[in-house]
Amino acid sequence: MRPGTLVHMNEWPEGWSDDDGPRYGRGSAGAQPEGAQVMRQVRRGGGQVPPGQRAPGGRGRPSAPPQVPRQPSYVDGGEGQNYADGPAGYDSGYNTGQVYGAPGGGGGPAGPGGTRPRGPRPAPNWRRRIKWTAITLATVVVVTSVATYFWADSKLHRDVDLSKVIDRPDGGEGTNYLIVGSDSRAGLSAEDKKKLHTGSADGKRTDSMMILHVGDNGDTLISLPRDSDVEIPSYKGAESGKTYPATGRRTKLNAAYAEDGPTLLVRTIEYNTGLHIDHYVEIGFAGFANIVDAVGGVEMTIDKPFKDKWSGADFQAGKQTLNGQQALAFVRTRHAFAASDLQRTKNQQKFLSALAHEVATPSTVLNPFKFYPTMGAGLDSLIVDKDMGLWDLASMFWAMKGVSGGDGTSMNMPISGSRGGNLVWDKAKVKTLVDELKNDEKVTVTGN
Repeated sequence: MRPGTLVHMNEWPEGWSDDDGPRYGRGSAGAQPEGAQVMRQVRRGGGQVPPGQRAPGGRGRPSAPPQVPRQPSYVDGGEGQNYADGPAGYDSGYNTGQVYGAPGGGGGPAGPGGTRPRGPRPAPNWRRRIKWTAITLATVVVVTSVATYFWADSKLHRDVDLSKVIDRPDGGEGTNYLIVGSDSRAGLSAEDKKKLHTGSADGKRTDSMMILHVGDNGDTLISLPRDSDVEIPSYKGAESGKTYPATGRRTKLNAAYAEDGPTLLVRTIEYNTGLHIDHYVEIGFAGFANIVDAVGGVEMTIDKPFKDKWSGADFQAGKQTLNGQQALAFVRTRHAFAASDLQRTKNQQKFLSALAHEVATPSTVLNPFKFYPTMGAGLDSLIVDKDMGLWDLASMFWAMKGVSGGDGTSMNMPISGSRGGNLVWDKAKVKTLVDELKNDEKVTVTGN
C-alpha cells in the first residue's frame, strides 16, 4: 500500500465484506449461521497458513474451503501431542480421580513420598470434655430421678381417707405410722392360696399391726398384738357416713378392722392409746411375698427350729435366706409358740426390719434390674392414706432399717394380763410410752 492511498475495508487482513455474502453473528442481518469454526488446538509449523484462511494482508476469498483440522490424540498412538504422555501431560493424574493438588485431593504442596505434610495433632481439651461429661451425667440423673418419682407416685393406692376419723387426739412431735399386714387374698389364684397356705376365707382381717414412731430422738417400732383387748368407740362409717355411738363394747383389736376397715381401726387405736396416727400403710399376703421375691430373698437368723402346719412353716435353726413363701409362713406362724401372739409379733418385727434393711442396701437401690422390680412389687401391693407421699414412705422404710440396725427401739405393747383370752394393756406403762412419743423423747418403757 502506497502512502496516501485510501484503503478499502476489504483490504484489511481478515476484513469483512458484503461481497462475501451474509455472515451470521457478525453484525449482519443474515438468518443462517456461518460454518463451524475450529479452535486452533494444534501448534503449526512456522510460516504455514492453515487451510481455508487468508494470509495476513491478503485480499479476497481463500483459495480453498476451510477444512476441520485433525484433532490431537488423547490416547497412545495418536498423531500430534499425546496429552496422556510426558511429565507435562494434560491428563496428569486426571484419570485417577486426582484433578488438582497432591495425591489424596490435597490442595497444598506435596511432602516426601507425594503426600502433603501434616501439622502436629492438637492436644485434647480435657477440661471441656470433663465439663460436658459431667453435664450429660447430671442431666441423665435428673431426668431419670424425676421420671422414677412420677412413675412410683402413680402406683400408690391412696384408698384410705383419715379425714373420716372423728374425735382425734392432738398430734405431737415426730411422725406416727400405723403399719398393717392384712390377710387379704386379692390377686391370689387357687394354686397360690394352696402354695402359701393362706386358706380361702372371704374378706380380710389384720394379721399384724405396728406403730412406727419416727423422730429426732430415735425411732420406735411397737407391735400391737391382734388379740389385744380394746373398747370400740363411737365412729363414722367409712362407706355409710353414718355415726355409730359407743356402747362400751370390748373386743379384740383385729375385730375393729373386720367391722369397718382401716378408718375404724385407726379410730380404735387412737381412742385406746391417745396417740395421733399420721399415716396408714397396709400390705396383703400376695404383696408381701412378691416384695421378698423381688429383692432376692431376706437373710434371717432363726434361733430355734419350729414347724406349723397352719402356716406351712418348717424351719431349722441358723442363718438362712427366706423366699416369699417362706417369709410369709415365718411372720404368720403362731401355733408353734406357747405365747402365740406375742412371739409372732416379735418375729414380724424382726423380719420386717430385715426386709427394710435389704431394700435399702446399695445392692438394691443402685441396681436398676433389682430396684425397679422391688419398687413395682411393693408399690403395687401397698394401700396408704390419701396424704401419704413417697417421701413419707421412704422415711418409714429408712426408720425401719434404723431400728433393725440398732439405732432405734423395737418392742411389744406392755401387757398386764388377760381378759377372756384377750391381752390387756398395762395402762400406766402405755400412758408413759405415749407421752414420750408425743414429746419425741427417748423411750424408757419396755414391753413384753
